[in-house]
Amino acid sequence: MSEPRPTRKVIPIRAVGAPIPAPPPAATPTHAHDGHTGHDDCCTPQDLVGRGLSAPGAPPADAASARYRIDQMDCPTEERLIRNRLEPMTGVVRLDFNLLARELTVYHRLSDTGELEQALTELGMAPRLLEAGARPEPPPPALSSRTRFALGAAGLCAAAAEVVAWQTGDESGVPVVVLALLSLGLAGGPTLRKGWIALRHFTLNIYFLMTLAVVGAMVIGQWAEAAMVVFLFALAEAIEALSLERARKAVASLAAYAPETAWVKTASPPDGVGVAADVWAERPAQAVQIGQTIRVRAGERVPLDARVTAGTAAVDQAPITGESLPVDKQPGDPLYAGTVVADGLVEASVTATAAHSTMARMADAIQQAQSQRAPTQRFVDRFAQVYTPAVVAVAVGVAVLGPVLTDAPWQDWLYQALVMLVIACPCALVVSTPVTVVSGLAAAARLGILVKGGVFLEGGRRIRAVALDKTGTLTQGRPMLSDVEGRPDYPIESVLRLAASLDAQSTHPVARAVVAAWRSQPAAAGQPLWPISGFRSLPGQGVAAVAKTDGGDRAVALGNLGLLAARGLDDAPTRARMQALADEGKTVFALVDERSVLGLLAVSDAVRPESRDAVTQLKSLGVKPVMLTGDNAQTARHIAAQIGIDDARGPLMPEDKLRAVEALQAEHGEVAMVGDGVNDAPALARADIGLAMGAAGTATALETADVAIMDDDPRKIARFIRLSHATHRVLVQNIVLALGIKAVFMALSLAGVATLWMAVFADVGASLLVVANGMRLLREARR
Repeated sequence: MSEPRPTRKVIPIRAVGAPIPAPPPAATPTHAHDGHTGHDDCCTPQDLVGRGLSAPGAPPADAASARYRIDQMDCPTEERLIRNRLEPMTGVVRLDFNLLARELTVYHRLSDTGELEQALTELGMAPRLLEAGARPEPPPPALSSRTRFALGAAGLCAAAAEVVAWQTGDESGVPVVVLALLSLGLAGGPTLRKGWIALRHFTLNIYFLMTLAVVGAMVIGQWAEAAMVVFLFALAEAIEALSLERARKAVASLAAYAPETAWVKTASPPDGVGVAADVWAERPAQAVQIGQTIRVRAGERVPLDARVTAGTAAVDQAPITGESLPVDKQPGDPLYAGTVVADGLVEASVTATAAHSTMARMADAIQQAQSQRAPTQRFVDRFAQVYTPAVVAVAVGVAVLGPVLTDAPWQDWLYQALVMLVIACPCALVVSTPVTVVSGLAAAARLGILVKGGVFLEGGRRIRAVALDKTGTLTQGRPMLSDVEGRPDYPIESVLRLAASLDAQSTHPVARAVVAAWRSQPAAAGQPLWPISGFRSLPGQGVAAVAKTDGGDRAVALGNLGLLAARGLDDAPTRARMQALADEGKTVFALVDERSVLGLLAVSDAVRPESRDAVTQLKSLGVKPVMLTGDNAQTARHIAAQIGIDDARGPLMPEDKLRAVEALQAEHGEVAMVGDGVNDAPALARADIGLAMGAAGTATALETADVAIMDDDPRKIARFIRLSHATHRVLVQNIVLALGIKAVFMALSLAGVATLWMAVFADVGASLLVVANGMRLLREARR
C-alpha cells in the first residue's frame, strides 16, 4: 500500500439531510468501529520481499566481481572481441557490458585478476579497475580537439590524392602515394591497429575487414581509394560516436537530478539573547547520514531521500514518478532525492544515504537492465555470428572464381571482393538492438516506469490479460470517509464535527480518515473540534466520551450495531441502512447520544480517479483486465462496476490469486500481474511480467519487480504496454533497414558497379540510421 498523498481538494462526502431511509431488513453488519475492520488484502510495498525473487541479472552467488572502465569500448565490435578473449578463460563466470558507460563487469572465481587485465591490455583496451560501489564516471568526450584536427587534415590529404590521381591518370604516382600515406597516418591509425589485433585473435570484425580492404586496395595500386576509404570510415565512426554520446547523455541525465550539497541542521545553540536558534550548514550530500535533518526551500532540489518533519510544500516529483502536477507534502510524507520544491519550505529527516536514494537505485537498475539482452538482441547476435563468415566466404569465392570463370582481370574481381568484405560487417545490425533497448528503458524511466531489462520491455507487447490487485492499485489503499447521513434535526456538519472530535483521540487509520474529512471541509476553517473528556473504549462496540459542544456537554458514542443493541437503539431501518452500506464494501458506524441515533458514517477504500481511464486504455489495446481481491464477491463487483471491469474475483487468498493467474495464462496466453502487497507475491512470481505499484522510495519493490511503476497511477500499465509495442516496431525497422541496405549494395557489388567508398557509406551510414531511429523512442516520454 503506497504512502498517502496529501491533497488540497475537499474530500467529497455524500451528505443526506433527510431521515435515515428504511430499506428491507437484512443481516447484521460485521464492521465494528472499535476494531476499524478494513480490507483484508491491504499490505505495504515493503512486503513484496515475500516474493523471494532475485532481480534480473543478479550476480552468481559464489562469484567475485571486477569492474573495469574501458574508454576504447563503445561498440558491439569491441564487445565481441572481448567476449572471444575472456569467455574461454578458466574461472570466468559471466561478462556484463555497459557500452554506454564504457564499463565491463567480470564475474569470476579467480584468486588474482591480473590475468584478466593482461588479456584486456593485449586487446588494446587499456582497462582501469574501478572500486566497488564507485559511482560511474562520465566518459571522455566522443571527439577530442586533437582528433578533430587530425580528421580534418586527413580529409584534405585524401581529397588531394583523389584530385591528383584524376588529373594525372596515375593512381600509383609518387604525389598520390605520399598524400595517401599522410591521410592514412592521420586517420587510419586506430582502424589499422584494431584490425591487426582482430587478425591476431582470429576475429572477423569491421576493423579486420577494413584493414584487409585497405591493404588490398594498395596491392592493386588504388592508393587514393584506400586513403579516401579510411578517411570516410573514420569520419563515419566519429559521427556514430557523437550519436552514441547523445544516447549516453540521455541515460546519464536520469541520475543527475540530485544536487551534490545539502543544507543540514548542525546544532541549536542559544543566541545572544538566550533564544534557541537553529544553525544550518551546507554539506556534501555524500556525507549526510540517516537521521540528520535537512532543509529544502522553494526552487531547490531535494538532495536526499527524507521524511518531512516540519513545514509544508508543493513538490514536483516528475523525475521520480513522472507525475505532471506537484504533490502537496506535509509532516510525515516522504521526499525523494532529485525532486523539486515548487512552493514552500520543509525540514526533513534523512531516510537514505546518497548512494542508496531512490534516484540512485533507479540509475543502478537501469545500468543492470542494459546488461540483460532482449530476445531480439540475442537473435541478432546469433544471426551475425553466422552471417559474417558466410559473406566473407562468398567474397573469397568471388575473388578466386571470378577470374577463372570470366575474362575480367583478377584485379577487378579482387576489388569487388574487397567491397563485399566491407559491406559484410554486421555492425549496423548488431548496434541497432542495444541502442533501441536502452532508449526504450530511458523513455520508460522518464515516465516513472522502471523496466528491469530488455526482455521485459519487449515482453510487454505480448500481454493479453492483466490481473489487477484492488487495494492500493485500483483504489487509494487507505480508508477515506465516503458517506455521512443524519436526521433532519441534526445538521450533517455537526454529525461530522462530533464524530471527528471523538476520533481525534485515536490514531487508527479509520479514525484519522474521519478527522481528515472534517478538516478538509470549508466549515472547519472557523470551527475547531469540540473538546473531549472521559474518552473510553467500549470493547466490541466502539468508543464513548463527553463532548463540550456549543450547546453544552453531551455524552455521545461512536460504534457498531453492538453499541446500538446495548443502548436499545437498533431499530430495523437503521440496521438495514448500515447493512446496505456494508454491502458496498464500506466500514459503517453510528453516532449516538443517550436517546437516539444522530447519524451514520461510512469509510471505504476509495477508487482512484485514474482507474476507469486505465481500464479503458487496457481494453483499447486488446488486453483483458481482471480484478483480484481479498474482499467479498459483492464488494469486488461493486468496485469493478465503478471502473468498468467485467471480471472481478473475490474473496481470494494468496494461493487463490496464484491459481487465477495460471487460469488466465491457460485462457489468454501471457499475463501480467499488478500488485503492491505480500499477498500478491505468489501471483507476481507466477505471472509472465510482474508490475509493482507505488514503488518510489521502496527498495524491495525496485529490487524484486520486473517492472516498477514509481507512482500510483494505474494508467501507466497501458503506457508500458504501448512503449513495448513501439520498441518492438523500432527493433524490426532497424533490422530490416540494416539488412536491406546491405542487400542493395551487395547486389551492386555483384554487378560490378559498387566502390569501396560506397561500401563504407553502406556500412557506417546504416549504423547511423539505426542509431537515430532507435533514439526516436526517447520522444515517447513526451507523448
